Amino acid sequence: MNNRLIITNGKVIFPDKIEENLTVVAENGKIAEIVRKNAFTPLHKDVVIDATNSYLASGFIDIHTHGGGGHDFMDGTVEAYLGAAETHARYGTTALLPTTLTSTAEELFKTFTIYKEAVKRNSRGAKLLGLHLEGPYFSYNQRGAQDPKYLRNPEPDEYNAILAASDDIVRWSLAPELPGALAFGKVLREHAILPAVAHSDATYEEVLEAYDAGFSLTTHLYSGMSTITRRNAYRYAGVVEAAYLIDGMDVEIIADGVHLPKSLLQFVYKFKGPDRTALCTDSMRGAGMPDGESVLGSLLHGQKVIIEDGVAKLPDRTAFAGSVATTDRLVRTMVQVAEVPLVEAVRMMTLTPARILGIDAQKGSIEKGKDADLVIFDDNINVSHTIVEGNVVYGN
Repeated sequence: MNNRLIITNGKVIFPDKIEENLTVVAENGKIAEIVRKNAFTPLHKDVVIDATNSYLASGFIDIHTHGGGGHDFMDGTVEAYLGAAETHARYGTTALLPTTLTSTAEELFKTFTIYKEAVKRNSRGAKLLGLHLEGPYFSYNQRGAQDPKYLRNPEPDEYNAILAASDDIVRWSLAPELPGALAFGKVLREHAILPAVAHSDATYEEVLEAYDAGFSLTTHLYSGMSTITRRNAYRYAGVVEAAYLIDGMDVEIIADGVHLPKSLLQFVYKFKGPDRTALCTDSMRGAGMPDGESVLGSLLHGQKVIIEDGVAKLPDRTAFAGSVATTDRLVRTMVQVAEVPLVEAVRMMTLTPARILGIDAQKGSIEKGKDADLVIFDDNINVSHTIVEGNVVYGN
């Protein structure tokens, strides 16, 4: 970007407060200045956005999404990546992790090539931060909408081949109780990849062991995971309880108001707090699309699902099949349903996910020197502008 971007007359949301009468200046993709409104005079060539007393926040970061706008990242096309990234940008997402599903090896390896090309061509959508592999190493009993025919245990020959094929993987979700999973978790940490507990039947003790092996995030808390069970008459705490008992364990939640009701949203907020809780969409291709039939996963090998009641469901309605949420809806739900203060709801969608991914020095808050990823929205969290590294990708 050659010209500076000036945003004025906005209520600026910082991680711990909201301030008015500030002007934010972006230059060369970074936040260059944050000054008092009357202390800065734009130049003739500057691009100026009048926020008209709307909120100005750091851009929303979605660390778990499968697609949107009729596109799935498993479709195997660059167009799917770009279409989904552009769809989510319209709702305030400035950065995201494209997420895979359990699939054929051919589909998985193909997406590695597609991802690299999509990164090169992505100019109008949310920034692609790296790949999140969800599966195929999951518990059968906690598979949810994951296709059971692809589930298996982690084997070094397979996962080492995958790691050798792509240097874009930044997160991998799996069940830590599976044979070989803990050793795999340590390998992931050696590759600077975040291992996350997901679709798991583990006990608290097994999760604690996994945490010590590097599993520091719980994928979509409450979805696809064990809670208190009885074995031979004795009770055992599960993954849900472990997420709360392990202080250093981060969690992500699908805060669409459907996957978790108000009571559980408030429970997570109260006991994990905004600094350990990231909001994620876990959206499939139906995000930003009307109700009706859809497909979870690739068009070629995916499963048919139904979009209704603000969520995707399996055809027999026995389980949810991913959300159709966008990030603005997550923030809106936390504020209007869970009654969380706006500053903290925004933090769960910005700085917390940035910190979980280890990119909080560059993204996640409005601060001089950080990337100029910004979103402007009104009192109802309706997005008017989305700015990615100083470039307006949505809004006029």
